[in-house]
Parts: sequence; structure tokens; C-alpha cells
Amino acid sequence: MIVLASKSLSRRAMLDAARIPYTSVPADLDERALETELAGHSPSDIALALARAKAVAVSRNMPGDLVLGSDSLVVVDGQRFDKPAGREDAARHLRSFSGRTMHLHSAAALARDGRIVWSHSDLSALKVRELSDDFIAWYLEQEWPEVAGCVGVFRIEALGPHLFETITGDQFTVLGMPLLAVLGALREQGVLPA
Repeated sequence: MIVLASKSLSRRAMLDAARIPYTSVPADLDERALETELAGHSPSDIALALARAKAVAVSRNMPGDLVLGSDSLVVVDGQRFDKPAGREDAARHLRSFSGRTMHLHSAAALARDGRIVWSHSDLSALKVRELSDDFIAWYLEQEWPEVAGCVGVFRIEALGPHLFETITGDQFTVLGMPLLAVLGALREQGVLPA
């Protein structure tokens, strides 16, 4: 069994579907402070650093357990977007994404006893179609508050596909965690049969 350092429903759903036994213990971490320290680093490096920090933070309190941390961030035209602060902020994000390509960086890390034993990041590109104000209002009426905790203001497993023209990259990365790489790492760690 592993420990998932997250309360993310999509990450839990991925592990459930892959039949990976786990317990969920969200990391108590000031992500914004860590992001401030990492200003100037690439989005991929920031996502990886956050995933590692979450895994390490939880693993320090769970001796011997293998802890999985993960994080995702969205960049559009060089600007990074965090989870929306509220519904109006979500609408602003969607207006900013309209007609542009969203780059979604998803990272994962495994830690044991406060030490990273593996980490990986991946990138997907999501071309957002032109979004009208009427569509944005309809979309948020349907999806709020479920998308409040989602970078990119979408759940690809729900109404999120309505936002996009094309998606390039791994489906699990789009869901918020590079699951195929995680499964490989879990096999290397002896958690899953090779």
C-alpha cells in the first residue's frame, strides 16, 4: 500500500481505477510560499518541486511508507494560473484561456522517510476554443463549485471537453498525474508486480 499526499478526487479516481491500494493523507504545505521561492524557475520545475515537497512532507510523519505526491500547473501565453479564488476569478481565467493553448504541467514524486526516491513530470497541450460569455456562464453554472479546486478550471472527466478543440498528450497527465510513469515507478519500488 502507498500513501497519496493529496485529497484530489481525480488522482484518487486514477489510483482506484488502476486498483492501487492507498490511503490519502493530504500534505500540510504552504504551496504559495514555495512557489514564491521558485519564482523564475520553469513551470515544469515548479510542478516537480511541489510534488516532491508534498511527498516529503507526508513521508516525514509516516516512517517506512512510500508516499506519492503530485501537482499540476497551467500556463497560457507565459502566464501561470493557479486554482481560481472564486467563481468570478474562474470566469476571468476562462476568458483568458479562450482561443489560446493551455500548457498543463503534471508532476509526481515518491518519497520514503523524508527522502525522494523517484520523480517525473509530463506536459500536455490543450487548445481552448473561442469561449463566449454565454458559454462561460453556462459552463460555470454546471461545473461550479466542482472546478473550484482545479487548475485550468476544468474536469476532463466531466464537462471539461466542451472547452477544447484539441488535446495533445497523455490522458492521465490531463487528469492531473502522469499515471503511467507512476505505475512504472511503483513496479520499480516493488509495490506492484513487474
